[in-house]
Amino acid sequence: MTQYLEFEKPLAEIEGKAEELRALARQNEDMDVSDEATALDAKAEVLLADLYKDLTPWRKCQVARHPDRPHCTDYIEALFTEYTPLAGDRNFADDHAVMGGLARFDDRPVVVIGHEKGNDTKSRIERNFGMARPEGYRKAIRLMDMAHRFGLPVITLVDTPGAYPGKGAEERGQSEAIARSTEKCLQIGVPLMSIVIGEGGSGGAVAFATANRVAMLEHSVYSVISPEGCASILWKDAEKMREAAEALRLTAQDLKQLGVIDRIIPESVGGAHRHPAATIASVSAAIAGMLTELDGKDPSALIADRRKKFLDLGQTGLAA
Repeated sequence: MTQYLEFEKPLAEIEGKAEELRALARQNEDMDVSDEATALDAKAEVLLADLYKDLTPWRKCQVARHPDRPHCTDYIEALFTEYTPLAGDRNFADDHAVMGGLARFDDRPVVVIGHEKGNDTKSRIERNFGMARPEGYRKAIRLMDMAHRFGLPVITLVDTPGAYPGKGAEERGQSEAIARSTEKCLQIGVPLMSIVIGEGGSGGAVAFATANRVAMLEHSVYSVISPEGCASILWKDAEKMREAAEALRLTAQDLKQLGVIDRIIPESVGGAHRHPAATIASVSAAIAGMLTELDGKDPSALIADRRKKFLDLGQTGLAA
């Protein structure tokens, strides 16, 4: 069953009427509603294209958070073979908000790491809604160390509202773990590619996305803070999230212009949640392209390229 976003309500009405007509026709074989239903389908298709033609930053946030959007597990199942999950940080526990392990992409050995939000109530609670604790970042560090040791490219899939801000996480060194993970991204001598597949929230995202190549899906978002959090701090009113989303410049299009990301991966009309297979195929092509760009570079060149990329960010933004 399609879950409609707030701004998609007019679309829900049209598609709902078309489905009602078809349901009536199934109950009464003598009833022919094909022309009416087809007309409604055409009207819905035009409206869908119009709604997604020029999404505001806040609407992009809503699309990026859509519960039916493909998650890390979907990409791993579709794009990687021989996936062997590796658990635990060898220090405290295994964080289910972060998944990762050894796999093959196009028959090439790689390490894949990503945030997983879950897709129903039980799994969302188990995955802590994609908000990693320190042990999640320390698991990622362990996997990146392994990739460096064996010369395996690292692919990260970012989808998190931000790192978990709970008391236990702070007691176990949340900020230190995020900083160490970001540092490790800058140190490994293998190709590192990151794709923001939904939300890229705060340091929790940067800890996986300090990469040689950073890509974003067309309707994903990447920001230092959520629009609601920003509005609460600046205006003491979370309802000003629309204004905050505009000011944060968190869309893929803004970030490409500022030089924060390297490429935008297109989504079909209606977003990744309506066309998951097509979106996953587009991500696969982007990963293959980024791997090709980085192939043949020696470890020192990869490290230098990565460091220069992030040291130059401020200058790129000012120039833009």
